[in-house]
Amino acid sequence: MKLTWYGHSCFLVETAEGSAVLDPYAPGSVPGLTLPPLRADLVLCSHGHRDHGHAQGVTLTGETPALRVETLDTWHDDKGGALRGPNTVHILEAEGLRLAHLGDLGHMLSREQIQALGRIDILLIPVGGHYTIGPETAAEVVRALRPGITVPMHYRGAGFGYDVIGPVEDFTRLCGPVLHLDGNVLCPEGLETPATVLLRCPVE
Repeated sequence: MKLTWYGHSCFLVETAEGSAVLDPYAPGSVPGLTLPPLRADLVLCSHGHRDHGHAQGVTLTGETPALRVETLDTWHDDKGGALRGPNTVHILEAEGLRLAHLGDLGHMLSREQIQALGRIDILLIPVGGHYTIGPETAAEVVRALRPGITVPMHYRGAGFGYDVIGPVEDFTRLCGPVLHLDGNVLCPEGLETPATVLLRCPVE
């Protein structure tokens, strides 16, 4: 399995059983970021906002992937969707690994949602706050799910992201040791777990 982060909440997941792009953003929707042309078997969007739902920006291969996709209904805020509507969590299973992309999760997961997610090997989690859960709630979600690998997303960095969301350091200071990768690609095989992995945004 190979994950490539394109900033914000957009990832390309490539496996022996198929590929998927998660939450591609539209041109001009995220300060400092430009999404390159992407190609995959599937495109999965957590919700329809321009910074997460630009499915037409991904070229589909036409292949039918063998990877398994599950969904979990959540909210984009802590008011039952009254502020920002629904949010879909996507769970991808391939090569014996379960990966969960939490999209723009806006609340702590319930006990029932935690049970429904089950074992998570790789967790892609928003941490910047304002539009999503913030660092403290994100850390609480990680403690509840106990993933093997945690990858923070949807935060502000040097030259990219919304001014109103926080930097990743607000989350990583709540974690144990953090593995900083000198690139935007993660291959989970061989990594010691549990681990928080910080990828390098392409614009940095």
